[in-house]
Amino acid sequence: MRGRRIHHLLVKDGALRAGIVSDRDLGGRLSATATGDRTVASLMTPKVVTVDANATVRQIANVMRGRSIGCVVVTERDRTVGLITISDLLELIGRGSERPGANKPSARAPSPGAAPSTHTPFGVW
Repeated sequence: MRGRRIHHLLVKDGALRAGIVSDRDLGGRLSATATGDRTVASLMTPKVVTVDANATVRQIANVMRGRSIGCVVVTERDRTVGLITISDLLELIGRGSERPGANKPSARAPSPGAAPSTHTPFGVW
């Protein structure tokens, strides 16, 4: 995760969402110590917060702020289609998406076949 600058990984158990592992769960980005013999199951946050792919950026930001979490899983018909992180939201703000007349980006996850961002990994399988 550190080498690829990934801050959140979705943990799956078969087809089911089992949890989220964040860089904080692993000791944070400044931690030089590995977690040793610990399992992903012992490190992950088992409660996965999801938002619908049709949610607005404001709704997603409010969910994340209200729960003090760094990412949400985006679903469409209960199928995981992406992750949205605090970094993604800050990037939108930094591009000025809230200015009058600016193109307002969609909160939808990338379409299948689109190039994945570094914030949408799917895999501790």
